[in-house]
Amino acid sequence: MKKIILIVLALISSLISTAQSKSFDLLLKKMIKQTVPIIKVDELKNRTKDYVLLDTREYEEFKVSHIKNARYVGFNDFKIESVKDIPKNTPIVVYCSIGVRSEQIGEKLLAAGYTNVKNCYGSIFEWVNEGNQVVDMDNKVTPKVHAYNKKWGVWVKKGEKVY
Repeated sequence: MKKIILIVLALISSLISTAQSKSFDLLLKKMIKQTVPIIKVDELKNRTKDYVLLDTREYEEFKVSHIKNARYVGFNDFKIESVKDIPKNTPIVVYCSIGVRSEQIGEKLLAAGYTNVKNCYGSIFEWVNEGNQVVDMDNKVTPKVHAYNKKWGVWVKKGEKVY
């Protein structure tokens, strides 16, 4: 009897997780215009060294955690001059919490003549939800993820949410 209950609970948990993933995907499809080419987390995770990773969140978010080797460029205070050292044909991936702010920064990069810019679909939330590591300011792996606010934090399924 205990085995049956455990199996049923595992099945229910799996169904809920699948439903939440589909809901997140629907949200992303609604909010991301795809004006910047998309790269999915599963494609990016083994190729981060092939790209310059630009974190387009605010500094408070970046300080909590970020993808290893990512460079902070911000959103509200982003200036194209902050990336002038990056050659225009360099492969770049921009990310934020879910991909909306990074898409806007990606648009600015494309408008400035950068030719190989991609937006990480689902961004850092999807990155951690798929079990990938993030690091703190000391470059140490951390479970913490800045969830932007409580409303958006519902989409962070793994890690320790920080607001």
